[in-house]
Amino acid sequence: MDKVWYCDSHAHYDQRRFREDQAALLGAMADHDIGLIVNVGCDLPSSLQSIALSEQYDFIYAAVGSHPDDADHVDEGTLAMYRQLSQKEKVVAIGEIGLDYHYEDVPRAVQQQAFRAQMALARELGLPVIVHEREAHGDAMAILDDFPEVRGVFHCFSGSLEMARELVKRGWYLGFTGVITFKNARKAVEVAQWAPLNRLLVETDCPYMAPEPYRGQRSDSTMIPKMVEKIAQLRGLPVEAVAKATRENAMDLFSIPRR
Repeated sequence: MDKVWYCDSHAHYDQRRFREDQAALLGAMADHDIGLIVNVGCDLPSSLQSIALSEQYDFIYAAVGSHPDDADHVDEGTLAMYRQLSQKEKVVAIGEIGLDYHYEDVPRAVQQQAFRAQMALARELGLPVIVHEREAHGDAMAILDDFPEVRGVFHCFSGSLEMARELVKRGWYLGFTGVITFKNARKAVEVAQWAPLNRLLVETDCPYMAPEPYRGQRSDSTMIPKMVEKIAQLRGLPVEAVAKATRENAMDLFSIPRR
């Protein structure tokens, strides 16, 4: 049997909480059977750092983009930089982009404008997107309607089964974090049980969203097996099958050669 190995499709190793031990942690990933990581930008500086990590480690790929919290900094200059950075060999997506209405530190109209601008950039470049969506289901889907050519993943999926069905019908992927292991994760569990296996991704969103039994701690990619095990349990499948499917789904979405 082939060796089991895992993909973390959404990480933030550029963040301050990894400053002290980033090199040691990433250097040990192979020992934990983590063979692929996508490090995702939230703004221009973190996008640049994601690219730097992708150039330093052969198993890391990068996404560039502005999170809704950074939407008020998305202008023509920022978009031009993302366009330029996307020419780098290991940049595989525009993200993370989207809408977050939970705190509303940035006005909704500004978030929507930035989301649309980056969706248009992804369409222009032929790249998939990594979408952050929180408490904005209707507006997010309405914007997707205007970009039918663009595909991607709703990371840390928090929507209903109905929304999941609509996304899958459109050819999108659904990303599941450590939340899937929480006792109160009823919606996530329902969607993970229903969704076609070829539409599922697993992610840590590290340093956030640590799974049980690590909830509340800093997460990292070595915890990915917990999400895979939970999904395998929910679906009555071998862990190996879910590990293989989720990594191959990520490689397909992000056009990373299978190996």
